[in-house]
Amino acid sequence: MAYISDRVVHDADAHIMEPPNWLRDHADPALRDRIERPGYANELVQTGDGDPYARSAGDQERIDEVFARLAERHRTDEFLANEDVDVMNRKNFAATGSFLAEDRPRVLDFIGVQSQLLFNTFHNSRLYQWEHQPDLDLAYGTARAHNRGMVEFCSVDPRLLATCYVPLADFGRASAMAGEAIEMGAAALLVASGCPAGHSPSHVSLDPVWRQAEEAGIPVVFHVGGTGDLIDRAYFDNGLPIPADFHGGAENFRSVDYMAIPFPPMQTLATMIFDGVLDRFPNLRIGVIEQGCIWLPSWLKQMESAMDAFGRHEERLQKLSMRPGEFVERQVRVTPYPTEDVGWVTDQIGPNVLLFNTDYPHVEGGRRPFERFEKSLGDRSEDIRQRFYCDNFVDLMGSGVAALV
Repeated sequence: MAYISDRVVHDADAHIMEPPNWLRDHADPALRDRIERPGYANELVQTGDGDPYARSAGDQERIDEVFARLAERHRTDEFLANEDVDVMNRKNFAATGSFLAEDRPRVLDFIGVQSQLLFNTFHNSRLYQWEHQPDLDLAYGTARAHNRGMVEFCSVDPRLLATCYVPLADFGRASAMAGEAIEMGAAALLVASGCPAGHSPSHVSLDPVWRQAEEAGIPVVFHVGGTGDLIDRAYFDNGLPIPADFHGGAENFRSVDYMAIPFPPMQTLATMIFDGVLDRFPNLRIGVIEQGCIWLPSWLKQMESAMDAFGRHEERLQKLSMRPGEFVERQVRVTPYPTEDVGWVTDQIGPNVLLFNTDYPHVEGGRRPFERFEKSLGDRSEDIRQRFYCDNFVDLMGSGVAALV
């Protein structure tokens, strides 16, 4: 029996785990030597491979050996015998279909979801950093490599929905990259939730990007990691021992920087709403993925307050056809963390915004997200549940899931 078996569910946040040569292999030959391989820290712990050299990008031969052993382990009778019951327990590279694309369709069957919107694991912050340095050939070249890799992985099953990255640093190149990604088969355009270098995400010269997404019937999505440092690093210099993160190590977020995760999408979305992007493109959908939801009620109140405070003086606000909250209800969809009170947030903002997700195969998603969300939803109606687990995702994805509904 599948992990979720009694309703139609779509997974709005899931991931691939990119092997060390993934981005290089999909890059144009002239660019490959300029792309450093990602380092691995605690993402390999669950694999049972004790090679400490495998956690560094520097020792290529050793880490290649580790990944060869890991692929072999995923083919053993012992691994395959329990993969259905262990689908939510195995995490990162130890999880079925985390890096072997041909195995991923079984994951959807084992979990019991109709589709998964797939994101990278190791490259969001790198793509953002490349976008914010002077060499835009590198920025757009690595984005193209990322998009090829995502589309290729998802090509094994139409239920796997690829996100393709579009750097917004250069207006003309951004428009061209959006068109290329859509032609390639993108189910969603992934953009940084932080501000592009040198101009606002609401700049009118980016309208061709939003127009192409709207016309193709696919969303624009933000994802955690698409920024620089969330907070000043000095906040961590407190003279106390460093606490372990979700992985038991030091490389991921903790309580202090967790508080700052929603800041970039809050500012970016508010700017796009106030500057009329959602008004100019009323059928555009925007997804805020793995950046929590508990901030939504106060953020909506703050935007309404800004509208009231500045509406008499700012012509852009006077021209808006709706209130900020109405734009959000119509066009913005958000994934909660399983630790957040989804029922309470729904009571505050209405049933049309939040999306079920597993964060598979990441540790942060937990082993029992469905049970956690169900507990939070409590005695809310079946209509609210239907929207949370299915309908809001279908509305977000448009043509990306049309054939699956």
